[in-house]
Amino acid sequence: MKKIALISLGCAKNLVDSEVMLGYLRNAGYKFVSNIKEADIIIINTCGFIKPARQEAHEALTEAIASKNTSKLPSQKIIVVGCYVQRDQKSLKHKFPEVDTWLGVNDFDKIVDAVEGIPFKHATQCFLYDHDSPRCLSTPPAWTYIKISEGCSHHCGFCAIPLIKGPYRSRNISSIVKEAEDLVSKGIKEINIISQDSTYYGRDIGLKDGLPNLLKKLLKIQSLKWIRILYGYPEEITDSLLEVMQEEKICPYLDLPFQHSAPQILKLMKRSMDGHRALKLINKIRKKIPEIVLRTSLLVGFPGEGPKEFINLKDFVKEAQFDHLGVFLYSREKGTDSYSLGDPVKESIKLKRQKEIMQIQAEISLNKNKKYLHQTMDVLIDGVLAKNPSVYTGRTQFQAPEVDGIVFVNRNNSKNNLINTIQKVEITTPDVYDLYGKIVK
Repeated sequence: MKKIALISLGCAKNLVDSEVMLGYLRNAGYKFVSNIKEADIIIINTCGFIKPARQEAHEALTEAIASKNTSKLPSQKIIVVGCYVQRDQKSLKHKFPEVDTWLGVNDFDKIVDAVEGIPFKHATQCFLYDHDSPRCLSTPPAWTYIKISEGCSHHCGFCAIPLIKGPYRSRNISSIVKEAEDLVSKGIKEINIISQDSTYYGRDIGLKDGLPNLLKKLLKIQSLKWIRILYGYPEEITDSLLEVMQEEKICPYLDLPFQHSAPQILKLMKRSMDGHRALKLINKIRKKIPEIVLRTSLLVGFPGEGPKEFINLKDFVKEAQFDHLGVFLYSREKGTDSYSLGDPVKESIKLKRQKEIMQIQAEISLNKNKKYLHQTMDVLIDGVLAKNPSVYTGRTQFQAPEVDGIVFVNRNNSKNNLINTIQKVEITTPDVYDLYGKIVK
């Protein structure tokens, strides 16, 4: 049977689509390899959201084509799928004629037909899997993602997601719960709910308090230990959501991309929550859930961002005191409302501003982590440090997988395998982003 190497680029939502494709391919009898030189078929699931993501896709494509041109496997094929293909297939075909098959975001479930060259009818909307879709997990055995929707209906001025994936479409609650139950039966301890905006969940299908009601159903799954909500929209944070988030199983964690704080920039971005309102919301959340950890994403270099607007943003970061923060450079995207504004802020200035914000955040993050010194915390152990097998790696409820820091845990010469368990860990050393500790017996 032919061997397949699948490269998944971009966000966790892309990763879920890649895992579903792997599920279909596994059911069809295909074998998987990690080295593209050993593969009969190379599949690349692309991200086309911003320029750096497209550059990453170009690099992966170039490497795959080089493998194909020098392969000892005479019939090695390349199949490119996903957001970038959906957005700009024509130019990609022109630039990379060596690619055998192109597939957008509508037909992930047709991947076997695409691999085997069987004609199929293309879907008219973005693929959204359900509990019956096969899925081959690629995350550690302790945790995984569940995608609860596809698309977005917000239409922020800088964002191409609605152009690529269309309007927001929710899965139904019963499908999500069935998938969660199945995953937990296989040993999963932590489920990370993902969506372009998880707080919008259910609105398109007429559900009131969709996310809180979904969480209440998931809370009933006995062996599920942690539930984490990723990618919320500040304007969608409701009292009912904050109330259900006080349940012990739900990680006191919210990822709320505020993007900016200056009112004039936010108006151009087609975002309504300025820094003043954002701080009021942050204070409200912290009052309701005192132990809450907040992550945000910010965008620097947006058209119109001068020194005054950037100072406003720095002051906002200092006052908000986020636990985790990421800063992205503005990327001018065709088809978005802000495209007509041009890209007047120089790349060097964008990079300088990104560095300034991250320097401010580094000091905040270190001070935040210092409060954990000598505290005993629950840590989900999900692996062993590759360079040092005497050290476990894991996370607290306050650290989301793949984006936040981790906890390095000394095994203390223990021969017991603690992977995929939650352990009591005393924090012995806090760092800017990571924590170090020892298991409390």
